[in-house]
Amino acid sequence: MDISIRPVEPAEHALLGEITAEAYLGDGLLDYGADDPYLVRLRDVPRRAAEAEVLVAADAGGRVLGGVTYAPPGNPWCDIATADEAEFRMLAVSREARGAGAGEALVRACIDRARGTTGVTGIVLSTQPGMFGAHRIYGRLGFVRTPERDWSPIDDLKLLTYRLELRSPA
Repeated sequence: MDISIRPVEPAEHALLGEITAEAYLGDGLLDYGADDPYLVRLRDVPRRAAEAEVLVAADAGGRVLGGVTYAPPGNPWCDIATADEAEFRMLAVSREARGAGAGEALVRACIDRARGTTGVTGIVLSTQPGMFGAHRIYGRLGFVRTPERDWSPIDDLKLLTYRLELRSPA
């Protein structure tokens, strides 16, 4: 499948919000299902796009397949990144497009942005233990688990962390 990565367009905000929410709901990643308060944040693409960089994967016809939020160092969307790390969050691909390379293309785009940012030595992410497909992508691309950075944003939710070294510190 021919996949392009580009910034989300305002007319696509609602669609990407639903793709993201459905990916998390469909994979059973929200403790409270359709009543989970995190759904509001997942659907709020306008806020994410205003405060960070939201990228979409689109097919040759322009159909949005999924998206991700990229946060450079110091961005309010960073949860675990240090001053020399970028971070990405809310990686989601529609069920119909899974396995076609959209998720990996989105992660590669985040890596490219981090590599292009002066002073960035790594890119990090948090993931749920059950996100097996995403874990495979991270492993293929060279990310390593950083269990010393695992954390819990809320009770009963432990997030696993990964990091990709981009440059050796000077």
